[in-house]
Amino acid sequence: MDAAADDVAIRPFDRADTDDVLALWRDAFPEYGDTSAPHRDPLRSIEQKCATQPELFFVATLHGRVVGTVMAGYDGHRGWLYSLGVGRGVRRAGVGRALVAHAEAALGALGCLKVNLQVLADNAQACRFYETIGYRVEELVSFGKRLYAA
Repeated sequence: MDAAADDVAIRPFDRADTDDVLALWRDAFPEYGDTSAPHRDPLRSIEQKCATQPELFFVATLHGRVVGTVMAGYDGHRGWLYSLGVGRGVRRAGVGRALVAHAEAALGALGCLKVNLQVLADNAQACRFYETIGYRVEELVSFGKRLYAA
């Protein structure tokens, strides 16, 4: 891990981080610009995570500034990783690896034996990253259904 990642602290999300996290996500996840999709509303994602397993929402900070995030979830069967985002200025410095390792350790402490995640098919950079840290494409089909409130 290089010097930038050595200086990074990972801690649970605090509501005071909201504006910094929103700014990071809007840069890291261009799909959040689609305001017609409620499931991609970043503020809603934060609010929902704060209501459900908030202890599994982590931020990475460097000199007091939020430079990365990861959300994790555990349903008693499998763990999930969501919203791994790293600021452009610290990418390729070990921040993403550190966040994933931190989330994996938190899931492991809960008894989780397997972690899943989903990546948009056209996000080759994310796919390469996850492969380098030991994740593999599984031969299955992911289904989803949107449950928008009426």
